[in-house]
Amino acid sequence: MKKKSLLACITVFILGNSLIEAQNLDEFDLTEGWLTKIEKIAPSKPRIPTSFKKQILVFSLHTGFKHWTIPHTEAVIKLLGDKSKAFEVTISHSISSFEKKNLKKYDAVVLNNNCSNRAKRDLFWDALADAPISDKKRIKKAKKLENNLLEYVKKGRGLMVLHGAIVMQNNSINFGNMVGGSFDYHPKQQAIEVNLADPKHPLVQAFDGKGFTHIDEPYFFKNTYFDYNFRPLLYMHLGKLDGLRNKPKDHIKYISWIKKYGKGKVFYCSPSHNAQSYENPKLLKYLLDGMQYVTGDLLCDDSPKK
Repeated sequence: MKKKSLLACITVFILGNSLIEAQNLDEFDLTEGWLTKIEKIAPSKPRIPTSFKKQILVFSLHTGFKHWTIPHTEAVIKLLGDKSKAFEVTISHSISSFEKKNLKKYDAVVLNNNCSNRAKRDLFWDALADAPISDKKRIKKAKKLENNLLEYVKKGRGLMVLHGAIVMQNNSINFGNMVGGSFDYHPKQQAIEVNLADPKHPLVQAFDGKGFTHIDEPYFFKNTYFDYNFRPLLYMHLGKLDGLRNKPKDHIKYISWIKKYGKGKVFYCSPSHNAQSYENPKLLKYLLDGMQYVTGDLLCDDSPKK
């Protein structure tokens, strides 16, 4: 390969304290060695002291595209809870977790890259494919499970949505309204400069007033996203991205936010497509703060910022 071509294929940038070389980061299996490295840089205590551990459900079923970071994300969330002693994690790959009697066990739910099949973009419908029921009952059951989650949050519980999980019920306006939008598309993986929407907001204090750069899929959103019914936390500038489908109407896209839904709280974070992103200690603090927000420990302004 010619020197010029090689240089064109390599992007060098800083992610936290790590030097990463490559435009598409290599996938790797979850190992004890990697977890030990993450454990060393993870926050040792929560930002807000807690009197008891919260109970968290991490739901990791996917029926569409499989993000290779699903097990890494499970392990990172569990590690954050164990080390900070702020919460305990239960991991599930079963939609039975969304029965009302099961949901009530938890203070918050984490949706972990739950991409649904493209045919319907309804993960509950997909998961019921082998159930011995008619199509009519399948539709009814899928809708009931979705409504259980909506009511769970609306009545005061928390919801953390990570990266591809926004696709879980992508054709549902109600689900999109709860999480803050629906997935539209993403260009190729590339270096993304992540900026702080409001450096003074309590939920971005982990970043010490500065943004960061990492390799990720730059997600674009549609439907209720354009209501901007959320408090933006992180954004990317479109002028620095490659592979946009159309000329955008605006110059920035939000990639992480918080919002109220009824009496409950929702936190969305797109940066987490590659497990290498978790090697940034500031992002780990951000996720722990986000968990404290959805469980009600960290109180802050979550009103929409028009």
